[in-house]
Amino acid sequence: MVRPRRLRTSTPMRRLVAEHRLHASDLVLPAFVREGIAEPVEVASMPGVLQHTVSTLVDLARECVAAGLGGIMLFGVPEDKDAVGSGADDPDGILNVATRAVVDAVGDDLVVMTDLCLDEFTDHGHCGVLRENAAGATVVDNDATLERYADMAIAQARAGSHVLGLSGMMDGQVAFVRGALDREGFTDTAILAYSAKYTSALYGPFREAVCSSLTGDRATYQQDPANATEAVRELELDIAEGADIVMVKPAGPHLDVVAAAAQLSTVPVAAYQISGEYAQIVAAAERGWIDRDQAALESVLHIRRAGAGIILSYFALELAARTAQRGEVRW
Repeated sequence: MVRPRRLRTSTPMRRLVAEHRLHASDLVLPAFVREGIAEPVEVASMPGVLQHTVSTLVDLARECVAAGLGGIMLFGVPEDKDAVGSGADDPDGILNVATRAVVDAVGDDLVVMTDLCLDEFTDHGHCGVLRENAAGATVVDNDATLERYADMAIAQARAGSHVLGLSGMMDGQVAFVRGALDREGFTDTAILAYSAKYTSALYGPFREAVCSSLTGDRATYQQDPANATEAVRELELDIAEGADIVMVKPAGPHLDVVAAAAQLSTVPVAAYQISGEYAQIVAAAERGWIDRDQAALESVLHIRRAGAGIILSYFALELAARTAQRGEVRW
């Protein structure tokens, strides 16, 4: 009789025949730095996740290096906002100040990524510049937004960011930013394109973390969760425009899209396990319904199995703590 269970009889046997492995170096930790606070503030809807000061963010980055993580993704939380997100490209703005501090501290020992989007910096909370259309409705101005993204890109590159995370979902953003970077001599600064960023209720805790001013939603520029073919089209466009890495977000609800991207992409594929995915696991574990450690590892391993080579997760440091001598995250 054929007995597949023979290959499941022990932990070493299961490890030997495992088809997919998760390493600390596959993981990127999203992190928040907030202007105007004297000590870290916990995000209520994301227990264990903090809004950092610049100083404690630097400490966190050093912790990421020691844990063997692949990278850290920085999000800025400014005190003051306006309609065009002026703080986003201000050299003295919180994200750019924090980026310089982190890069100065860790150098090339950790890939430092920065979020390139206006939503944290605008008083309306949208990812771009607003205008009134012919019908009198307020809409995001795609092309005016690209100009702001270019300014942000140059500011972040000057601050030392290794990878710019273009998360705004504006048409043509990769080509526009790549052109701006190259003209300024930042030819080695990489672009991580949020190629398939879906509108989702699971962004709620993140919006608390960045003190978002948004009312309504971003359905006119983020992708419709009903669509998958559209995501493939966006991915192909971003690669053609010069993306160095492409990403799917949220990861868990869209593993089919992660798998499709992995099959089609000629550049590395990332996936973002977002705030709501993290919060669901933590909340259920706090109620004793599931095992937090096991659920966190299982959820991220699923993303790896779907084909993502780079995974952004708020569990990154917890998972890295479970690595064996060779850096593999173990059950």
